[in-house]
Amino acid sequence: MNRHFRLGLIVNPLAGIGGAVGLKGSDGDEIVEQAFARGALPHATERTRIALEMLRELQHQISVFTYSGEMGESLAREMGFDVDVIGEIDSGKTTAKDTERAARELQSLGVDLILFAGGDGTARNICHSVGEMQPVLGIPAGVKIHSGVYAVTPQAAGEVVAQLITGKLVTVAEAEVRDIDEEAFRGGQVKARYYGDMLVPRAHQYVQRVKQGGREVEELVLQDIAASIIEEMDPEAFYVIGPGTTTRGLMDEMNLGNTLLGVDLVKDQQLIASDLSAQQLLELTEGAEVYILVTAIGGQGHILGRGNHQISPELIRRAGVDHIRVIATKSKLAELEGAPLQVDTGDPSLDDLLSGHVQVITGYRDAVLYPVGWKQATDSESAKPEVQDKCTKPLHRD
Repeated sequence: MNRHFRLGLIVNPLAGIGGAVGLKGSDGDEIVEQAFARGALPHATERTRIALEMLRELQHQISVFTYSGEMGESLAREMGFDVDVIGEIDSGKTTAKDTERAARELQSLGVDLILFAGGDGTARNICHSVGEMQPVLGIPAGVKIHSGVYAVTPQAAGEVVAQLITGKLVTVAEAEVRDIDEEAFRGGQVKARYYGDMLVPRAHQYVQRVKQGGREVEELVLQDIAASIIEEMDPEAFYVIGPGTTTRGLMDEMNLGNTLLGVDLVKDQQLIASDLSAQQLLELTEGAEVYILVTAIGGQGHILGRGNHQISPELIRRAGVDHIRVIATKSKLAELEGAPLQVDTGDPSLDDLLSGHVQVITGYRDAVLYPVGWKQATDSESAKPEVQDKCTKPLHRD
């Protein structure tokens, strides 16, 4: 088969720009301006680069159709792809209308797949433009990723496209597009709304599920998890507390206020600062011992890189992988049905370092050994968690 794979490419260059600076979203000109004022740097292009790197060896089989400049042309040409530019933009001032127009024009050209980089807002724009018949796949680059149309990581997005190009058997099925009210999100409430479905290649573990909200509150289990963490806390170390109801249980046990959807900093069981940006976390923990506490997103399994962009690769490397604590109830892990936990920090080498197996604290001196990483096979024996009951030592990575 000699026909080139016709790949439509859309990059939302402003996707995710509000994450690391604590704005919990990137929608709207005002938020984008605030993000730049706080020193935010765009990263959607680099995340697209990671996905396209997975296609380097297949370049001779791919024709890329995209918009000009930072919406796809610049990166694709730099990486040596055969590029057809189908539209123009006002460089540095891209809008949702640009994304919608690009999606419509790519669909009209009959591309085999639209590969796009963004967050839930970008997915909404594309869903509005192409409906349910055009195959699409998202490269996760936004702050909010509730929709089921995204690959679990940029590398995984590239892997799915590679499988399509090389004729691997890849199921195509409808997946939900969801987005939340950013204003409510900044106020500590998650109000997700369904916007439609799009057709997405489903290649086993490489495409994420729609985010699931907590369906039950296991109060006693959360108290047990908190007691286990508190028992081993070093009073001289800083503890970075990630977002979520599970980590809120820890804060409640210490009688501390909590930013449900932000990142807080604790030392000696005292709240040092709340709702911090990536830069603030680095400044406050400079030269100190640091632990990072995170939980898995229900139904998806992401522990780093979804909703906690403030926990930057620099902070993770400063803390060290042995100082990452993952906490989750066993029912939350059971929702994953054996799928691995996911890391998507934006730093592929760090993601590889974090992959393998991690001890997930599931109760008082109780843990399960669970696989981490987008390459972990969900149907292998290695993907099944091993239970370690009544652990008496601090829980470190394997």
